[in-house]
Amino acid sequence: MNRWLEIAVTTAQEQVDAVADVFNEMGSGGVVIEDPALILDFVQKGNAETVAPSLKESAGEELIVKGYFFCDCSLSDRLEELSRRLADLAKFWRTREIKDEDWANTWRVYYKPVQVSKRLTVKPAWEKYAARPGEIVIELDPGMAFGCGTHATTAMCLALLEDLVQGGEVVYDVGTGSGILSVAAALLGARQVTAVDIEEPAVRAARENAKRNGVADKVTVVRGNLLDNLVDSRADLVVANIIADVIILLAPDAARVLKPGGHLIASGIIRERAGEVRRALRGAGLEPEREVTEGEWVALVYRKV
Repeated sequence: MNRWLEIAVTTAQEQVDAVADVFNEMGSGGVVIEDPALILDFVQKGNAETVAPSLKESAGEELIVKGYFFCDCSLSDRLEELSRRLADLAKFWRTREIKDEDWANTWRVYYKPVQVSKRLTVKPAWEKYAARPGEIVIELDPGMAFGCGTHATTAMCLALLEDLVQGGEVVYDVGTGSGILSVAAALLGARQVTAVDIEEPAVRAARENAKRNGVADKVTVVRGNLLDNLVDSRADLVVANIIADVIILLAPDAARVLKPGGHLIASGIIRERAGEVRRALRGAGLEPEREVTEGEWVALVYRKV
């Protein structure tokens, strides 16, 4: 049974978005906001990735934002970093250890089919949906993994994949989470997709979602760290929806595995860190081709010359 640490931050109403962004940047497996009005606002702004709101009445102007982190060897480092980043945002915060079933299914009632690009729609596995002509439907159950398709960082990746996958490509999806980007690439026509994640729950979820969408023959899911030891074939496309620090570390290996003319889609980048990521990608020998933004989030497309 997997164990998770719930971190509940009490903060002022005007700081809720900032706290939620910290949790997302630090790799939280979910975000809970204990205020109905803010939930609606948060979703409308496109920041609803794996949001599992508990609809409670909040007193006064103080609200509670919760993040969930997998209990593994990196947890102590994450807590130290969170303590530093939340110092000016939190009035106080508490933690408690929970098990998968305590929260994994709570958010499902709020997760509905959503069109994320011209042709792509993401549908929860438990929802009925009638596809329109020409529409590509991704059926998804993220389980405990990151990636519902509703968050701006994921939606931007999906739209960019729709533009770049023409058919027959070899794709590496780094930090695959639920496998949503791998499944999308395969459904769009990629010939071979390798999905990589360091977390075992994500590996399981990605494999199940590839099978659920009938692309298990195209999508190979492996547990690993970034692109380490993945040198079997050169890629036409690498997609990494992670965080700025990890993309900076990934840049040299992404350049190494890409074919000449191949593309890197890098997302999960908060606007204030975008300059660092651009410099790292240029330093690795990649050339900028496209940039899209949504709210505070930036996605970059770089090409290997």
